Amino acid sequence: MAFLTTVIAFIVTLGVLIIVHEFGHYWVARRCGVKVLRFSIGFGRALARRRRGDTEWVIAAVPLGGYVRMLDERDTDLGPIPARDLPRAFNRQPIAKRIAIVLAGPAANFLLAIGVYWALNVIGVFEPRPVVAAPALGTPAERAGFRAGDVVRAIDGEAVRSWNDVNWQVLRGAVDRKALDVTVESNGVTRELRLDLSHLARTDLEANPMARAGLSLYGGPPRLGRIAEAAAADKAGLKPGDRVLEIDRRPLSSARALIERVRGAAGVTLEFLVERDGAQLAVRVTPARVTDKDGQTIGRIGAEISDRPEMTEVHYGPIESLGLALNRTWETSVFSLHMLWKMVAGEASWKNLSGPITIADYAGQTARIGGAAFASFIALVSISLGVLNLLPIPMLDGGHLLYYLIEILKGSPPADWVVEWGHRAGIGVLVLLTALALYNDVTRLLF
Repeated sequence: MAFLTTVIAFIVTLGVLIIVHEFGHYWVARRCGVKVLRFSIGFGRALARRRRGDTEWVIAAVPLGGYVRMLDERDTDLGPIPARDLPRAFNRQPIAKRIAIVLAGPAANFLLAIGVYWALNVIGVFEPRPVVAAPALGTPAERAGFRAGDVVRAIDGEAVRSWNDVNWQVLRGAVDRKALDVTVESNGVTRELRLDLSHLARTDLEANPMARAGLSLYGGPPRLGRIAEAAAADKAGLKPGDRVLEIDRRPLSSARALIERVRGAAGVTLEFLVERDGAQLAVRVTPARVTDKDGQTIGRIGAEISDRPEMTEVHYGPIESLGLALNRTWETSVFSLHMLWKMVAGEASWKNLSGPITIADYAGQTARIGGAAFASFIALVSISLGVLNLLPIPMLDGGHLLYYLIEILKGSPPADWVVEWGHRAGIGVLVLLTALALYNDVTRLLF
């Protein structure tokens, strides 16, 4: 079932992104009076086709991309073009129209992301509260003075609403290896901490920067799940949903701490302080004596125990949501370019480059979490696709824009041999990047 979910989520992700990107080119081309011959989702042999007006709509066999084919005198496969259609040829359009048509694809990707973020902000989503677990010894968070239960209120003066905000700010700080000023609150007392990420190594970015910084989400006191009938927990009166705050007046911070305390108290009566429906009550529980697979006697209360972080609803008004969506799309785009530059400059590893296997994996993971998480993932990948296509690499939209810039400065298009060699170089770069991304994907999968 998980594999099927991943496959479906990956197909949906690719389908949405390809259709949106190519429809941007198509829509603007039609508005500019250009004749569009084909709108293809995928490459290679056509699996399905339908003609409407001048355009043939195609679903092809290889779904890793798409294209919009426009009438163009340079397309030798078209043969002689009737004189009446020449004004509708792409190559005969003013340079401003050609630039608009090329920009429309990436712009559509950015608009998709803005629309998704706006909708999520207006509808409201539940995200984990920004509460920090006890940091590991020797980590930047431990040296900064973070304590279990600290609620993050702001980072570098920017308000924090959820754990996702913390993750984003720390990621950006880790990439730049800088210190962050963090405002936290605990028991009504506000403290100012300085999280110094300047000593993180380049390899730390390849793993989980949050873990390297020593920050992890606090699950809060452990919560009881399903309780077995006639088990020790059931006999004591414990209920599913109870949060165990203390045992014998010793606070608990995790499910593991509760499990270990129970395992070591076989046949010994413990006093649980639990929270139920906003009220606290003391419950006396005597773990049953059982023998585990190693032949050791341990205590067991017969209840599922888990760490489930407290959630908070994050939502804004329509106008404020638009500003936040624009800002998030802009910041993510700038961060993507910044990260790419770091890799080119050797300050970040190329192992951070991901390909279709990783995208499929994350698509499946977010789809299993819920619709909001999956929509956010599509928005993130859509931004990445928009940024990638704007890079000045021949064969990409950014490469065409580079040619148009040369045409503006030079007063005429680049020479044919320049375009030809540029396309060859562009293909080489794309093949190299694709191979590297696939290698990283396989490496992550196997190791």
